[in-house]
Amino acid sequence: MSATLAGTDVWGGAWGLLALATMATFVWRALGTIIAARINPDGALFEWVACVAYALLAGLVARIIVMPVGMLAESATVDRIGATAFGFALFFLTKRNVAFGTIGGAFCFLVLAWARDAGIL
Repeated sequence: MSATLAGTDVWGGAWGLLALATMATFVWRALGTIIAARINPDGALFEWVACVAYALLAGLVARIIVMPVGMLAESATVDRIGATAFGFALFFLTKRNVAFGTIGGAFCFLVLAWARDAGIL
């Protein structure tokens, strides 16, 4: 006979699935810990992976700005590009402060979209 809890087979029910999911999670975490100790963060492979990650992120951001989908597609392209340029300028003027560049660019976009909607632009 197998162990039961309130008429449910413990190893075949929800508890069994929870145990399997927990074990699977900890196996990958343990392997990651073992492998991470052997990775050279200054090595060529790690640098290549970082460059590819940044390139993918830059590509996604560029696509969102140039070819947006959804509600953002309804805004003018010049507003999106202008707000991006303003955010970059603010980023460099504030000694590479990402928060100022991001918040400033978003605020600039909001102002431009509002002005276009109000008929000012």
